[in-house]
Amino acid sequence: MRFALILGEVGTGLRRNVSMVISVVLVTFISLTFVGAAILMQSQINQMKNFWYDKAQVAIYMCTATSGGDNCAGGEANADQIAAVKAQLDSPTLQPFIQQYYFEDHEQAYENFKKQFADNPVTAYVTPDLLSQTYWVNLKDPQQSDVLVESLSGMPGVDGVTDQRSYLEQIFSILNIASITAIAIALIMLVAAFLLIATTIRLSAFSRRRELGIMRLVGASNRFIQTPFILEGVIAALIGSVLAGAAMVAIVKFFVQDQLAKALPFTSFIGLGDALFVVPILILLGVLLAALSAKVAITRYLKV
Repeated sequence: MRFALILGEVGTGLRRNVSMVISVVLVTFISLTFVGAAILMQSQINQMKNFWYDKAQVAIYMCTATSGGDNCAGGEANADQIAAVKAQLDSPTLQPFIQQYYFEDHEQAYENFKKQFADNPVTAYVTPDLLSQTYWVNLKDPQQSDVLVESLSGMPGVDGVTDQRSYLEQIFSILNIASITAIAIALIMLVAAFLLIATTIRLSAFSRRRELGIMRLVGASNRFIQTPFILEGVIAALIGSVLAGAAMVAIVKFFVQDQLAKALPFTSFIGLGDALFVVPILILLGVLLAALSAKVAITRYLKV
């Protein structure tokens, strides 16, 4: 092929259809930004799961004077019942699953409660005896929490055994819904980008129908005729893809790292490495999308 001639045809097509090229760039940028956001959001969810699941504890709440249930029929858990739970935690049955544990009495629970709800008026109505004495247990494998739940739930003086991961699951479920929503919007935008690129290529081919007729008369191959149009779509989509990649890096740097990470230092956030990993994926996806839609459009046009 004569590449200089092909590149000249590409330049002519881009100049003739500047407005449509800009529209392709914009729709590619928006659609791939949603794709990148969905990928990064899922990465963030997975990172937070790994971070928080390792820190999640199993709480063994002892009965208070106001507790109900069969295990709390005798009122507040006494010293013997608390000691029995400790003995069970130290037993050869449970010890292989436990990394560490500690006991929180009424006063410690009350101090932690006041710190956690420092600005809440409810602290004025809560007294230490209303808060459960609790064993907080860190497991070697948080997924094995059922062992503790089954072993300790029925013991006298135990009001309940709670795996904190159950609270985290609710949060992550909401985040997963947001991620799925972003993916759905991204797919719709990708379909729109595919159709827009195809329409742009067909309009570009129609505006140059005389040149195409001459090329056919002189024996130019379909491949030679199709290549400039495919390159036009690829170039426009490539610009949009690069912009989407730059947007991902900017969002992670200025919003996630410079804002969220500083405002919420107690959790883990994605970094620039994650954003840079997404960039080539977006560029490759944009180029493939443009090449496929342009190929389909110009092939159908030449058959008409």
